[in-house]
Amino acid sequence: MRIAMKSILTGNITTRHIPVTHGQIMRWRDGVSIQKAMPHVDAEDREFLKSGITPEEWDKHCGKE
Repeated sequence: MRIAMKSILTGNITTRHIPVTHGQIMRWRDGVSIQKAMPHVDAEDREFLKSGITPEEWDKHCGKE
């Protein structure tokens, strides 16, 4: 699914393809933890869903791990 999000760091709107269904997103928004609602989605995509922050923005503004 193509998802557009506004970054809480930069305000930029970015669209990414994330392998989730509408049902999985609704489960998460209804209170199921994001890891349980979509266990196959990697940490970078989960962060994007929660905050709109892309991996590139994270590296630039927060540093690499």
